[in-house]
Amino acid sequence: MRLSKTAVIAAASSLALLTGCGAADMTKQASPFANAQGARTVTLSVQSWVGAQSNVAVAQYLLEHELGYRVDTVQVDEVPAWDALSQGRVDALLEDWGHPEQEQRYVKDKKTIARGGGLGVTGHIGWYVPTYLAKKHPDITDWKNLNKYADLFRTPESGSKGQLMDGSPSYVTNDKALVKNLKLDYQVVFAGSEAAQITQIRQFAKEKKPFLTYWYSPQWLFKKVPMTEVKLPPYKEGCDADPEKVTCAYPHTPLQKYLNADFAKKGGKAAAFLKKFKWTTEDQNEVSLMIADKKMTPEEAAKKWVERHKSTWKKWLS
Repeated sequence: MRLSKTAVIAAASSLALLTGCGAADMTKQASPFANAQGARTVTLSVQSWVGAQSNVAVAQYLLEHELGYRVDTVQVDEVPAWDALSQGRVDALLEDWGHPEQEQRYVKDKKTIARGGGLGVTGHIGWYVPTYLAKKHPDITDWKNLNKYADLFRTPESGSKGQLMDGSPSYVTNDKALVKNLKLDYQVVFAGSEAAQITQIRQFAKEKKPFLTYWYSPQWLFKKVPMTEVKLPPYKEGCDADPEKVTCAYPHTPLQKYLNADFAKKGGKAAAFLKKFKWTTEDQNEVSLMIADKKMTPEEAAKKWVERHKSTWKKWLS
């Protein structure tokens, strides 16, 4: 995810979401519906973290029920999604967390991908501890004090060091470099997926155990497990340019949409709608909570949100 996070492959069925969204490798296989000549079809790339799935669920619902399109969704990791988008295998990517190299290559140089505008949501990655722990040890929220508390975070997986829990190895994170460069007595341990990470966080919280985790907002889990961010050295433009030498916090990233360049020009009402699709963190979290916590299907959650927020989405159709 995101300048630092590639897509998470959801391991739990509760997060294996979106009808028609399999773990297809779009670098090897084209969608059967993308760019079908004369057909009113749209193919959306969907990442497997629930916030991104919420975007797609609502966009798909409105494209199908208000504009009469057939929508196909394909799960693709973040970097391969740029390749698929460039090649026309998918038409749109609705949540990108910042990939300057891909943007330079495809948007500026090849011009095969067009900017689709901001999603309206700002993303941020950071290190977090449960708020109940931060209240007990207020100084634990400063990275300079983490070594003092390393023993609290030891697990069988981290051995003699404290555990810093990450999600999937497919995430692009700076965490291993940060631990090394800041000389922290911690071991990065991957949960395996967003779903597995959520399960572990909720279990720790249920037992009121200490944990230190890589996490990100927007994310519905904050409503269920209050967490407090650990202050890393402040982010400055370019401080993360060399992934091996990074010693700074993650940036706050306005999340962006991207369209296949041909689709952006010739995609008619669907392309116009996706360019106008813009909502808030609260909107996204509302849908995410219904899907991941209330166990509603993405279509059910999208329908409920659409019924509640007509004044918001009507503007996307005008």
